Amino acid sequence: MFERKKRQVPSLNTTSTADISFMLLILFLVTSSMDIDKGLTRQLPPLTPEEQRVEQTDVDERNVLRLQITADGQLICNDEPLPVSQLRGRVEEFVGVTSDRLQHIIQLETDRAASYEAYFDVQNEIVAAYNALRNQRARQRYGHSLDECTPEQKTQLRDYYPQRIAEVNNANEEGGRP
Repeated sequence: MFERKKRQVPSLNTTSTADISFMLLILFLVTSSMDIDKGLTRQLPPLTPEEQRVEQTDVDERNVLRLQITADGQLICNDEPLPVSQLRGRVEEFVGVTSDRLQHIIQLETDRAASYEAYFDVQNEIVAAYNALRNQRARQRYGHSLDECTPEQKTQLRDYYPQRIAEVNNANEEGGRP
């Protein structure tokens, strides 16, 4: 007599849910920025075979600028304390005045206990000094800044002021001189 109607549960059409989720995933991947690793740009010289290795050569002491970063982050330049803020000027003066511009060496010795921040601050100041010297040379020679130079001109400027940094690694664990 009395028949009861069965209730149907309302349902959603979910056939395109997977497509929408993939589209959102692609959208977020395309629009988000990925962090890029930061570091120092250094090109190491290629290893030479044993028979071609050159023995150490004597370098004129006047052509060497000795920098040392102590365990507490203090910078010492030629056995005298130097604030990092003054390092750029010292490097510009040293590289620009060195008797043989192509034979200068900046020797950087870092204590193992020194912070990375102190090391990178010193490296940044050295690179900034080279860039300032190259920029000054570009203005003298080409009449415009280093940023406006062609790749060939930048190569000539890099050859004129080569970046010659020698890093000293201590074999001694206490951080003292070997």
